[in-house]
Amino acid sequence: MTASPLFRLARIALPAAVLVLTAGCQSLQWSDNFLGRITPYRLEVVQGNVITKEQAALVRPGMSKAQVRDVLGSPLLTDLFHVDRWDYVFTIRRRGAEPQLRTIVALFDGDKLKSIETGGELPAEREFVASIDTGKSSRSVPALTLTDEQRKALPVPPRPPQIEAVPDVAARTYPPLETTAP
Repeated sequence: MTASPLFRLARIALPAAVLVLTAGCQSLQWSDNFLGRITPYRLEVVQGNVITKEQAALVRPGMSKAQVRDVLGSPLLTDLFHVDRWDYVFTIRRRGAEPQLRTIVALFDGDKLKSIETGGELPAEREFVASIDTGKSSRSVPALTLTDEQRKALPVPPRPPQIEAVPDVAARTYPPLETTAP
């Protein structure tokens, strides 16, 4: 008994169709968007302490551990075997911005800071904010102070109505809250 040509075609076409369909599913999994409209949610991962140039400038050798903790925050890593070393690690992965990794090491001699190793140039606070700002449109920052011309152009507020003086009312006396024992 010989197999019909239709059966032979189905034996070849069915595995080929399954292979093509599963390959399509794999490509959708790695794509950042589907047809340019649907984008999968990507979790924003931020770990550790953001330490800026301004914060690192406040830390000086000879400071106590409590003072360093007040300025930089609690270290991400402390080790029982290296009690004189605090590791501050900061990582951020944000869609539309470059991933960042910074490691700062504070070395102590007893309770006093011996040195701080930043591993290179730390960004200033404004630089850091600009590096993670993924806003699509440019935002203009409004001025928070008025110029002299703007201040003069403001309307003069109306004077509050004069309140007539209330005549002195006889001082009230209240009974004591607690009775005293005889």
